[in-house]
Amino acid sequence: MTILGEMIIGQQCVRGTAGEAFGFNPSTRANLEPGFGQATGDDVERACALAAQAFDPYRALPLEQRARFLEAIAEQILAVGPALIERAMLETGLPQARLEGERMRTVNQLRLFAKVVRDGYFLDATIDSALPDRAPPRPDLRLSKIGLGPVAVFGASNFPLAFSVAGGDTASALAAGCPVVVKAHAAHPGTSELVGRAVQRAAREAGMPEGVFSMLYGDGRTVGQQLVAHPAIKAVGFTGSRQGGTALMRTAAGRAEPIPVYAEMSSVNPVFLLPAALQAGGAGLAQGFVDSLTLGVGQFCTNPGLVFALEGADLDSFVKAAGEALAGKGAGTMLTAGIHEAYNSGVAKFGQVEGLQLVAQGSEQGAGCAARAALYLCDADTYLGNAALEDEVFGPAAVLVRFKDADQLLRAAEALHGQLTATVHAQAADHGLAGALLTILERKAGRVLFNGFPTGVEVSHAMVHGGPFPATSDSRTTSVGASAIDRFLRPVCYQNVPANLLPEALRDENPLGLARLLDGALQAGGNA
Repeated sequence: MTILGEMIIGQQCVRGTAGEAFGFNPSTRANLEPGFGQATGDDVERACALAAQAFDPYRALPLEQRARFLEAIAEQILAVGPALIERAMLETGLPQARLEGERMRTVNQLRLFAKVVRDGYFLDATIDSALPDRAPPRPDLRLSKIGLGPVAVFGASNFPLAFSVAGGDTASALAAGCPVVVKAHAAHPGTSELVGRAVQRAAREAGMPEGVFSMLYGDGRTVGQQLVAHPAIKAVGFTGSRQGGTALMRTAAGRAEPIPVYAEMSSVNPVFLLPAALQAGGAGLAQGFVDSLTLGVGQFCTNPGLVFALEGADLDSFVKAAGEALAGKGAGTMLTAGIHEAYNSGVAKFGQVEGLQLVAQGSEQGAGCAARAALYLCDADTYLGNAALEDEVFGPAAVLVRFKDADQLLRAAEALHGQLTATVHAQAADHGLAGALLTILERKAGRVLFNGFPTGVEVSHAMVHGGPFPATSDSRTTSVGASAIDRFLRPVCYQNVPANLLPEALRDENPLGLARLLDGALQAGGNA
């Protein structure tokens, strides 16, 4: 399948004229052909105008047609075949097996949201029947949810498929009935074009309004800001750095009509190793931790970058085993030259912190944008006296902190910033401390897990991939799982609306067979 360096604006393929950018092979540090034309302000205007025109026709389509569109996108992505994986490998340095798995995750996300649409629970259909004889009388009140409007989605650098052009933000926005304008990530433009064309084909075959999907190339500080500032855009989905996310938040808040930015940003994903767990299986925990730290060269949003434990012989054994495991890890290729430089800079700053000891590094093998994993150790006083040690270093580096007692550990947990995940390793003898810790971590993280490691985010109904700031810009939401659709919906109450004008979800005969709340009681699904 030929890559032409073109953007997608509705059903048109357009070459941008605001300069040219190239893909980049991080393994060889060489540019990749072809060049990709960058969007002008007119391109942004055209994409947003089409999205605004598509909104009402798209959200009015039957739920079944919307679900089939999502499934058609999944099938079109699979139909691209090996060309998609081959190009993604060149642009990211990621291995074939990882990218094939990510492609299936992308496909499964789309299929999950097709099911969510068909089930209709996301509409929260609610009916409070009229009570004309009550004093005062109650009118007929009915609630359902509709999409916010066109959504701007920013592709992520670290997931070229699952968090990019047709990733979770796009899938959940389309499921909510919102057209999408994607700002493709500069790290994988060819991959983005292949996926964008797949979405375009699916939209055409499914008979979607033209502006339901567009994809633009351009610098985030120009095209990205223009998108967020455009009055047609009603919400933003973003995965990336705290700096990038907060810049978009400022733009969105400064508009004449402020809009929500759902940004997933930075997290160090602390791991707590409690005493009995360390005593029972320190060597196994060390290997599991190192594997999680170095997975994807530390470029998952859930790699563990901070470890807390009580000092003692069992912790010493863990540190020794973790150092040996880390020393056996080869250097891995990072996604971009910029990420590689930022990682090296972060590790260099660690080396300048007094009281922070380098325990081990990975091997020096590797070329191009290759990074060595690193594990550091310090005591609680050093950690608590240096706030920068909680800052995310995006890549395979972690800091392990020794605490004198449980009270000191709990105080450190209380001081943590918001996180995507927090992990506790505990045996039955640890449950007293674990319970006190859980009470704190519920306030600090979107997902708390026991006796595992945080890398690996299941796409399911119960998953939460979010958390308090700076992990995300809105702790009430998730960017993974069925609940991600809620970000792009708002409730509308229909008061005394004639029956023939009501949305199908709220009609007395319940033609969609939805489970609904009827006069405060849950009404089972199924056609009346």
